[in-house]
Amino acid sequence: MAATIGGNKVAFLATDGVEQVELDRPWHDLGEAGATTELVSPNPDEIQGFNHLDKGDRRKVDKSLDEANPEDYDALVLPGGVANGDFIRTDRRAVRFVRSFFDAGKPISVICHGGWVLIEADVVRGKRMTSWPSLRTDLTSAGAEWVDEEVVTDNGLVSSRSPKDLDAFCAKTIEEIGEGRHRRR
Repeated sequence: MAATIGGNKVAFLATDGVEQVELDRPWHDLGEAGATTELVSPNPDEIQGFNHLDKGDRRKVDKSLDEANPEDYDALVLPGGVANGDFIRTDRRAVRFVRSFFDAGKPISVICHGGWVLIEADVVRGKRMTSWPSLRTDLTSAGAEWVDEEVVTDNGLVSSRSPKDLDAFCAKTIEEIGEGRHRRR
């Protein structure tokens, strides 16, 4: 991997129902590029990953939402998974956590159903994004310009559709973290 992001600390916000590959692959690639990664969750102990509809591995949580301070992180990754996205978007603490990254201009990367969380945080209006196809109406209704592309970047907001886009998603996430904060329009 060409880019390095050593010295950057990245929060991964997820809970039960996270699409395991959408957590594990970016976690690995960002770590290989030098970032320190932490799993932040509404669940204080561990979360259950899924491989589509089948249970995957359990992952130990590094910090609960009550312990995590957005100011301690340089970037945020929101993995997908239908249940994960739905659970996270209904947790007011999680929505505030996400919104603080956006307001600070810190890079945010979202894949698949993670876009629901950004809609709930009211940060997609005027943004060009992609997602799992079933979120198209949700994103456009919230004011985003939805496109069907493997990876889309808009001022430090990286979005992808599905696990098949992970190569492009991880590379663009590393690039945006390397660029640092972005001025939001």
